[in-house]
Amino acid sequence: MTARVLVVGAVNVDVVVTALHLPGPGETVVGPGAARHGGGKGANAAVAAARAGAEVRYCGAVGDDDAGREALAELRAEGVDLTDVAVLDGVPTGTALIVVDRRGENQIAVGSGANAAVPPEVTRAAVQRAAGWAGCVLVSTEIPTAAVAAALEAATGAGMRCVLNPAPVTDGLAELLPLGPVVTPNASELADLSSRLRAEAGGSVADMAAGVLARTGAPVVVTLGGDGALVVGRDGTSTALPALRPTEVRDTTGAGDTFNGVLATALAAGPVDVAGGAVVAASARGVAAASLSVERVGARAGMPREDAIDAAEQRLTEVAGCSTTR
Repeated sequence: MTARVLVVGAVNVDVVVTALHLPGPGETVVGPGAARHGGGKGANAAVAAARAGAEVRYCGAVGDDDAGREALAELRAEGVDLTDVAVLDGVPTGTALIVVDRRGENQIAVGSGANAAVPPEVTRAAVQRAAGWAGCVLVSTEIPTAAVAAALEAATGAGMRCVLNPAPVTDGLAELLPLGPVVTPNASELADLSSRLRAEAGGSVADMAAGVLARTGAPVVVTLGGDGALVVGRDGTSTALPALRPTEVRDTTGAGDTFNGVLATALAAGPVDVAGGAVVAASARGVAAASLSVERVGARAGMPREDAIDAAEQRLTEVAGCSTTR
């Protein structure tokens, strides 16, 4: 079965400086140069899904400027369908300024530009057009909450499998959880989401994920960086998925986007019901892909292709395995 994925989210131009360490408040750090890459969580996930073997449509917005044309050309070169992209006059294409240290950790500041003006009618129409075509809709939140809501509501109304990457956690996002998406926060986003649900964050990662699950009724996947991921299923089962040890960590930018794009691809090719076992299997594939992605500088440079993911997933199964607790 061919995986078909609609990705809704932001597209940016990333300007990356590599330095010995990340700057503190008021501090200037100097690197040997600056590199320009394609970025944005939505666009990055679309590239990850395409390289993982999916047919991909991307929905978002760029400005009518050179940066926007360059961003779209890069996505088109990856085989991504751009029919649902809005080109907006009078606003710039989104830009991210990224500093990466010698351990591969990063700091990111984003100028949203056109991403902050994605119209809800555009995301709604994209999902409606994908009904009957897409096996999974992946939505991330660097766009207005109204546009996120329109996409989730349309996907739910059409009975489509849906993944929500709450990066960042925005005002009003908690109210959308009853629509039932598979939610994929990292640990800090989970704590933020948990605090909005219960007035204060607390307890273990599994406990906080269970609190999100109580609102969605769908499995919750928490990405844990170098520690892999934790999947909390509908029945309360927690499955730990350790990461592969990369050859060298050069840049963690885009690792989460790689995970989400590959997760959505695996779900799109799987059974219609997004049950716990299907999400665990798809998450394991996402962890394997993300483990490879950190070995090169740039959000997309290290995103692996299908054959490399296959090999890494097999190695993860043989070497690391996974553990399940209740």
